[in-house]
Amino acid sequence: MTTQAMLDERYGRTRARTSRIRSTVLSGIVIAVIIGVIAWMSFGNQSNSVGATATSYKVVDASSTTITFQLTAPAGARVACVLEADDTDHGIVGWRVIEYPASPAGHNRTLTEQIPTVGRATTGLVNSCWVP
Repeated sequence: MTTQAMLDERYGRTRARTSRIRSTVLSGIVIAVIIGVIAWMSFGNQSNSVGATATSYKVVDASSTTITFQLTAPAGARVACVLEADDTDHGIVGWRVIEYPASPAGHNRTLTEQIPTVGRATTGLVNSCWVP
């Protein structure tokens, strides 16, 4: 054994340094890939995100309610929404699934829809909307 080899072994200067560098680089690559996947899953599908906010409702009579709402959807995408009318006990007395055609003009629209009900409603709301 050479003097240099004996000193390297005694003071811990062995080939493990290159092994540590490789493992550090490999760990960095794995972490970067994981961060990229998480970012893609979080922000990648926002181009198809749909939002809807009920702006007003009107109880017409015991058999119908009208809901006006603001729909935000990607331009050029069809959208489907579930609208519902609830009674005083928060029970659903009417609901309707409506599909809207693609709108090339813009992604914000104000819509008004009438929902048939089986009893007198006290509120109308948009349950959910999505791109089919």
